[in-house]
Amino acid sequence: MRIFALSDIHVDYEPNMAWVQELSRFDYVDDLLILAGDISHKRQLLDTCLSALTRRFRHVLFVPGNHDLWVAGETPEMDSLEKFAVVRKIASSCGATMETIRLGGLLVVPLLGWYDYSFGQPQNTLLNAWTDYRACRWPAGYGAAEVAAHFDNLNTVPPTEGTHMRITVSHFLPRIDLIPSFVSSRHRILDPVLGSTRLEGQLRKINPKTHVYGHSHINQSVWLDGIRYINNAFGYPQESRITAKQLLCIEEV
Repeated sequence: MRIFALSDIHVDYEPNMAWVQELSRFDYVDDLLILAGDISHKRQLLDTCLSALTRRFRHVLFVPGNHDLWVAGETPEMDSLEKFAVVRKIASSCGATMETIRLGGLLVVPLLGWYDYSFGQPQNTLLNAWTDYRACRWPAGYGAAEVAAHFDNLNTVPPTEGTHMRITVSHFLPRIDLIPSFVSSRHRILDPVLGSTRLEGQLRKINPKTHVYGHSHINQSVWLDGIRYINNAFGYPQESRITAKQLLCIEEV
């Protein structure tokens, strides 16, 4: 069985959905796909994409991203925690899982999260421009820290005895030094909404060989403090320099 990583498919864009639909129906039937968030905020597109992928892979593990929790197009009463429940239900109905996968000595653990400004405080420019502030809706009293804590509390550290290959997965970045040095200072304004140190604390309890993440749309594979961090984002159609637009095999077991 091969293990593939992918994130940020954004199938709201027709070329991205076409790529999913054109994936082979035969080449991956024994394999596992780790899907690290950001498929679509639209229910039908999320369903269509996950259904297509579960028909092609034996296992699909999905961790929702920020775009998946947008409530644009939903009823005014729905908040993004309720949307999360809808996303979980859609994933399950499609045959994907948002739960830990244990297959023999392999352990793949999803870590839910949100950004909590542990990477820095947002400037007014970011507060005015970042779509999540308009497209997500949270219960009264919930700011970024409360949202991050809510998802953090949903995570569990499973028993690791008897596992020789452990992989953790999040949509958001677990550490800010995953942003490469070539990223310009004008783009570092996004740092506060990229992730949370909470995630790093949780994955270290599991002690994985590999952590798969998404969100930044900057593909890379780097070793930091004994763990390999991998981002294989598909990205928007116009993003070709920092994304690869292909599946990435990260392990074979």
